[in-house]
Amino acid sequence: MTGRRLWIDASAGVAGDMLLGALLDAGASLDAVRAAVATVAGGAVEIGTHEVSRAGLRALKAEVTMAEIDSPERTWRDVHALLAAAGLPDPVRAAAVATFRRLAEAEARVHGISPDEVHFHEVGALDAIADVVGCCAALADLGVTVVSAGPVALGSGSVRAHHGRLPVPVPAVAELARGWQASAGGDGELATPTGMALVRSLAGTCEPLPPMTLDAVGVGAGTRDPADRANVVRVFLGEPSREPSREPDEELLLLECNVDDLDPRLWPGVLAGLLELGAADAWLTPILMKKGRPAHTLSVLGRPGLGPALRDRIFRDTSTLGIRHSPRGRVALERAFVRVPVGDDTVAVKIAHRDGVLLQVMPEFEDIAELARRSGRPERLVLHDAIAAAAAAGLVVGRSAEGFDQVGVVGQVGGQQRQHVPW
Repeated sequence: MTGRRLWIDASAGVAGDMLLGALLDAGASLDAVRAAVATVAGGAVEIGTHEVSRAGLRALKAEVTMAEIDSPERTWRDVHALLAAAGLPDPVRAAAVATFRRLAEAEARVHGISPDEVHFHEVGALDAIADVVGCCAALADLGVTVVSAGPVALGSGSVRAHHGRLPVPVPAVAELARGWQASAGGDGELATPTGMALVRSLAGTCEPLPPMTLDAVGVGAGTRDPADRANVVRVFLGEPSREPSREPDEELLLLECNVDDLDPRLWPGVLAGLLELGAADAWLTPILMKKGRPAHTLSVLGRPGLGPALRDRIFRDTSTLGIRHSPRGRVALERAFVRVPVGDDTVAVKIAHRDGVLLQVMPEFEDIAELARRSGRPERLVLHDAIAAAAAAGLVVGRSAEGFDQVGVVGQVGGQQRQHVPW
């Protein structure tokens, strides 16, 4: 199981056409992208490219133009039907559907409605659909197996939209950015809903540029050319670096306290809050305290530099009067997440490996539960399908982990000539 990895630099913002331009600049076939888009839009959309300058830097501008007038408003159900009926390779279709599903769920949360009731406006037009399908097809053509990205600049100020003037980041972008590292980065709308949805769907991990043998750098241009910054998205494409086998001994901090007077219904939120803050792990152990009182020991493991913040959170969210702390070492297997297609969606599969060999393979249960909820199928059947999809993709204990050796990476896998590898 081999493949290339791609890292997205969205530090100046991101839009669908900017990411498409960067992927084409990195070597993706324009013909392959046009063919994929044509299966969805027929001859109604045309894609071209030309070189431009942004703040003095060369960049490739992807131009998506309409051959005829198109109604920009479609429901999530309309977009899903378009993609389902198109003659796309399954991995490309699954990635495109997953991207628009993220958009629908973000819009639904913003407007307080169900995803099926969402009407896309600016992102429902065929040119936006072409951006999404084009990016997914470009990744497949490049043979990318792992995608990650850096922090995203969202912008500031306000922008005119279908519902009137909205603050930047617009509500859908703000919702899509939850859980991701973000900054204002400048004036105006720097991240669009389509661009942010592509980042969140294709790249599940926010990280600095990871180790790789670099093959290409692609630079995609935005429409504007502000004087204060280069309005571009960059992608870095290469082969994952193979590091020598090692036993990574991390220095961590263990925080513990005994609590016997907290409403037990509060514990799930306490644990979730500590993990969201950055704890490596957090758990409860039932104990028996003096005078036979039942209680729990709260244990929290994290980086030493995070110790003060974790202590503050424990004091804030629990009734403890004191916290014990001690240094701990940890040896961990290299871990990664790989998304596999299940029906017209994707599910994250956690893998752990050592010396280039897969030792653990298991679908993420939160993804299983969410897909079961949306589809109305039992969780056990969705789990069975995900395990089968992982095995069909070659994610089997004892096999090579080549191409998936970056810690904490959630990515997609593509390649029309390698249908056994998931995307």
